[in-house]
Amino acid sequence: MVNAKVFIVDDDEAVRDSLRMLLESCGIDVEDFASTRDFMRKYRPGAHECLLLDQHLPEFTGLEFLASPERGALRLPVILLTGRGDGAIRDRAYELGVRAYLEKPVPDDILLKTIGQAIS
Repeated sequence: MVNAKVFIVDDDEAVRDSLRMLLESCGIDVEDFASTRDFMRKYRPGAHECLLLDQHLPEFTGLEFLASPERGALRLPVILLTGRGDGAIRDRAYELGVRAYLEKPVPDDILLKTIGQAIS
């Protein structure tokens, strides 16, 4: 995934660190954020990007962010991650246009394959 960039939004610092180490070991540029607010404040669009978005965030859920007007300006593919998912969350995520819905813990190979598909 040459020149790929992944944005991670997850309030759990250990999850962000783990994902960062995995992705950077594969040559992927990473920026991580504890909240969607921080992400939107610093995000600048580019090519070959994707967003790993946690569903359970303290300010509002990943689904609420995806349905918000702020998200409308984003044109990058989104992969929704959750540790407590269900069919209703999955279905709503796909209605809101996510490229993939993955439940934590995600095997490394599945995550990397999903990111590759989202970026290409």
